[in-house]
Amino acid sequence: MKIGIVGGTGEIGEGMALRLSPRYDVIVGSREEAKAVMTCEACRETLEGQGISCSLVGASNQAAVDGADLVVLAIPFKHVAPTLKTLGGFEGKIVVSPVNPIERETYFYYAPPPEGSAAMMIRGMLPATATVCAAFNNVAANRWKKIDEELDYSVAVCCDDPAAKQTVMEMVNNVSRLRAYDAGPLAAASMVESVTPLLLNIARFNRMRDVGVRFI
Repeated sequence: MKIGIVGGTGEIGEGMALRLSPRYDVIVGSREEAKAVMTCEACRETLEGQGISCSLVGASNQAAVDGADLVVLAIPFKHVAPTLKTLGGFEGKIVVSPVNPIERETYFYYAPPPEGSAAMMIRGMLPATATVCAAFNNVAANRWKKIDEELDYSVAVCCDDPAAKQTVMEMVNNVSRLRAYDAGPLAAASMVESVTPLLLNIARFNRMRDVGVRFI
């Protein structure tokens, strides 16, 4: 399976490239293709330095969509709509949203769009034949790139299509020690997304790091 990462040069996108490319063909996308190529070179050097082979290609965001079977939108919520308006070719593809609409004042809080969640907004912006799944929403962002550390979290997956959901859950289970759990239809994604500001607040007010979720 080929995985395209839109926004693959950001912290989460680069971390996903590091974690996924040993098992999948990964296309790292960026608004600037040269930046994506540099990110791939850095990821390849890191992995090969630990004796890990990988499959990585740097490209534009559009090329990442075009060449992928599954597309991950590794971009902040505020950039989702502007980015999607510049891209096409999502027909027939699985689109994974780890996006959380969060605002910050003296604390972090959930600030969903009128559609109810980032995932539902994304579904409304894509062709009807694209299948949106919410996943990876509660994984601590700065842990993705620390490949010498295990990601020991539970990952809730929301999707309306059973086959696409199974594909995404299998992908989750192939990353470190992540474990995927069926969290229901895409309409339930708001509950998953809203956990992230809670985790950020717990981390901030208790001087903790890498707070996540594990179902037991």
